[in-house]
This record gives sequence, C-alpha cells and structure tokens, in this order.
Amino acid sequence: MKLDRYDLKILEILARDGRITKSRLAECINLSVSPCWERVKRLEKAGIIEGYGARINARVLVKRTPVWVQVELKAHNAESFQRFEKVVRDTPEVTECVAVGGGVDYLLKVEADSIDAYQRLIDGWLTSEVGIERYFTYIVTKQVKQAPPPLDLAPQ
Repeated sequence: MKLDRYDLKILEILARDGRITKSRLAECINLSVSPCWERVKRLEKAGIIEGYGARINARVLVKRTPVWVQVELKAHNAESFQRFEKVVRDTPEVTECVAVGGGVDYLLKVEADSIDAYQRLIDGWLTSEVGIERYFTYIVTKQVKQAPPPLDLAPQ
C-alpha cells in the first residue's frame, strides 16, 4: 500500500490524539471531511491503524516498581526459547519483552508491586527451570521519555 503525505500526516495526528474529531483531522491535513475519513478507513482496513485507546497512567491507580531485566538462557534452541516466551506471556507483571542479539537473549520490563515482589518472581522462575542462565536487574529511578514511535517516513 502506497502512503502519501496526507496518509502520513493522518497517522502522525492520530498517534498523538486518537480522539480528534473527523472535521478537526480534515482541517489539520487540509482536506475535506469525506476524503480524509475515507483515508482513515483505508488505513484501518489495511491494518496500519490497529485500533484506538486511552493511555492509562497506571501509577495513579496502583503503585508499581518498574524494573528492566536482561535475561540470558542456558540453552539456545527453539524449545528453550518457546518455554521461556510462554512463561513471559503468562506473567502479567511482564509488560514488555523483546528478543535481542548481542550477548543477552531478552530484555523485559517488569511492573512489580515492590522490589521484593520482583525478586520473588525471578526466584520462582529460577527454581522452576525456565532455563535462565543469568539475569541482570535494572531498577528504574525515573522515566525520562515515553512517546509513540516517529512516523517521519518519506511518501512511497
């Protein structure tokens, strides 16, 4: 699907403000409402726009301790990766996980009730033979930036 400057601007605006009105969105990109909304629907149908939602400030609702963790597995085979990834998917405290190259296997963000709760989670993983060889814990002291990814793609 080819995206032009109007499509990219729509995506940029909706990433910042998913509640913008149809007419305001059209005004921001200098199109009339109907063609603008047709573009939005086309972007949705193509799967580029996956949905709309609110960013919830969970810190206001529940006090959590964010922890970043580097994990290296004992074995590097499909079964080991699948076993570890299933445990991660089944653990609600893990809010982000990516597989990476470069010396470690995974980076995880854990949102625990406390440092003690985090350590109990890790201890449980270590005794349950999830396959962790070593891990490194990084306690978050402050959040510097959180933003949607940039959409400064050149029109195709």
